[in-house]
Amino acid sequence: MTAAWPKAPMREIAPLVRRPIFPKAEELYQEIGIRSFGKGVFHKAPTTGLDIGDKRVFAVEPGDLLFNIVFAWEGATAVATEAERGMIGSHRFLTCVPDSTKADARFLKYWFAHADGREQLLQASPGGAGRNRTLGTEKLAAIRVPLPPLAEQRRIVMRVEALAAKVEEARGLRERSVDGAKTLATSAAARALEDLTRTAPRLDLRSLVTVRGGGTPSKDAPHFWGGEIPWITPKDMKRRTLTDAIDHITKLATEKSPAKLVEPGAVLVVVRGMILAHTFPSAILQAPAAINQDMKALTPDHRVMPEYLCAVLWAWNPRMLELVDRSGHDTRKLNTDKLLAFQIPVPSIQVQKRVIAELAALQAKLDSVKALQSETATELDTMLPAILDRAFKGEL
Repeated sequence: MTAAWPKAPMREIAPLVRRPIFPKAEELYQEIGIRSFGKGVFHKAPTTGLDIGDKRVFAVEPGDLLFNIVFAWEGATAVATEAERGMIGSHRFLTCVPDSTKADARFLKYWFAHADGREQLLQASPGGAGRNRTLGTEKLAAIRVPLPPLAEQRRIVMRVEALAAKVEEARGLRERSVDGAKTLATSAAARALEDLTRTAPRLDLRSLVTVRGGGTPSKDAPHFWGGEIPWITPKDMKRRTLTDAIDHITKLATEKSPAKLVEPGAVLVVVRGMILAHTFPSAILQAPAAINQDMKALTPDHRVMPEYLCAVLWAWNPRMLELVDRSGHDTRKLNTDKLLAFQIPVPSIQVQKRVIAELAALQAKLDSVKALQSETATELDTMLPAILDRAFKGEL
């Protein structure tokens, strides 16, 4: 519940103002969008008036209080800044102009981000359940907003923004600590392998593994799809061990299409895709599966444990990424010859087991840090709503 401030309807303090734009075919225009949950304005890619066509668009000015009529009730509200000067919004974006003698635009934005304000927007957005709602302009104009004196509005805004800045600072520190933990773990793993290079022979992968590629069964053959065999693609490569996939194919597909069956014990790697711009993923296959054409399956011989090979590829991710080529369409690809020419230290199986244990311990520590940071992130997410709640109870 908000403090006992006098209330005023939106039509009196921030009426809807429309500034129609009639795009010229040869000129460029940039539209805005508004993210839900109070995450602010984003800018769409510039487009020509010809592409805009007959769509109704309106000018946006700094200081406008903006509403996305479809998602306003879930926090798609914002205040336009100088960065939005000269931009446009479609008919889905309402521009209300606060009377500067009565209301501060940022105060209104925060009130509509508060639980009471969102509830008012929900009531003003008739429609079905979920997102099938649309904010009505007349209903918005009728919403009565609690309105303390202008000086108090500005004091509340300054207090909320100061506290929100501290929350964002804490969020940034949390993210940097996770990145730092990753860097330390990667450095420690790389150092462990560097020590091995002085004592163990280095052999190229070509002499250590058997390589198998993958493929995609025809989408026009329904009898190839929906079976029990996992069909692994780069989107599944989020873990170090894999037993299943998002998509599945039939046994017939492994016999009649390029997606051949790969046996457990292979180390799967991604060799094509935008993920190679920042990560070279590898995972140990622990159940029979097929892979698509963007991947390779490396089955090591008796000299190398799959767990060791996978650990080396993760620890030396930066080195693997140096081998990746960029295609004409800015996609990434790791040439098979380059992959197979990559050399790794090959100590005894006993030493490999020790290295695996050391790297697993490092990963466990990193996972522990991530878990703690995830808890912190959840706590931070609850802080801004709590700040707004205090603000509109008159407790800040």
